[in-house]
Amino acid sequence: MALSVLLAACGGNGDGESNGDASNGDFAEESWQFVTEELQGEVQYEYAAEFADRISEKTDGAITVEPLEFGALGSEVDQAQLLQQGGVELAVMSPGFTGNQVQDGQIFSLHYFFPSDQEQVQEVLTNSEALNQDLRAKYEEHGISPLSYWTEGATAWSSNVGIESPEDWSGLNIRVQESPLMRETYAAYGATVQSLSWDELYTALDRGTVDAQENPIFFIQSASFHEVQDTVTVSNHNNYVAMTTVNTDWYNSLDDNVKEVVDETVAEMQDWVFEEQTNQNQEGIDAIEADTDNPTEIIELTDEQIEVFREAAEPVHQYYRDEVSDIDQDIFDKLQEEIADVMDE
Repeated sequence: MALSVLLAACGGNGDGESNGDASNGDFAEESWQFVTEELQGEVQYEYAAEFADRISEKTDGAITVEPLEFGALGSEVDQAQLLQQGGVELAVMSPGFTGNQVQDGQIFSLHYFFPSDQEQVQEVLTNSEALNQDLRAKYEEHGISPLSYWTEGATAWSSNVGIESPEDWSGLNIRVQESPLMRETYAAYGATVQSLSWDELYTALDRGTVDAQENPIFFIQSASFHEVQDTVTVSNHNNYVAMTTVNTDWYNSLDDNVKEVVDETVAEMQDWVFEEQTNQNQEGIDAIEADTDNPTEIIELTDEQIEVFREAAEPVHQYYRDEVSDIDQDIFDKLQEEIADVMDE
């Protein structure tokens, strides 16, 4: 099944006045805020900045978008709540931070569920009907509209022990997002978990109150986690999925010509952000390897090692489908079929 990012159309703004004349393409002056979970120079922020530039160009400067880096408006959870309440118009959001509200969004926490090939991952995220229609509808029940999903790269594990098998997790405490399913996943490996915002993570790793964490390579390097961890394991166990989201009521209030520009730009950004994260992740691993002041061992799991992890993670897939309350099993089944179709191409 395939679905390109949809172009929707509704009219009027929040106070019932026109944003512009949709018939001639003119745009009234507006200012939007676009909050992210990362800092300037990192993928999410650069995405928001590029989005802002394109919106400004397409509207001849009438609409300005202000990218906000992480921390400007609170934690990741704070930002999600702010978007829901209409305090900001747009946000790059990680599904893990809404896992207690939209249970179906926890599907992105499943290890070895998506392909390991990042191009295939991006194809699924861009075209999946299960995500872009069905899961989007679930989020919209909470006032959040995901306009697109995209990968920031495969997640890797950093630790001081060197993760090479599920047994290596025994007794370790790993920082995770606010997703109950992540607890189940790491419990399958014998680990315990702790949820905390990433701005607290460096100190927690340095002090040993947390033993390990997972993130894309670029972020491990940018946040300097490798300085306080001896190893990084390239495991391809999952992908750091981001969502381009908007406040649902705000989005539905946009005039047709404004909404069309937003949707068009979101669709264009899929290729742009894939190239951006690819470059940043390569630069990240190069920088870690070149950092002689903080030597870090890079461990790349073999196919045989990955298969052991895959077998350990598989029961959690069925646990998610059959035991997690309030999820739509049809979304799981449809997405699983869509992934299989992409991998068979």
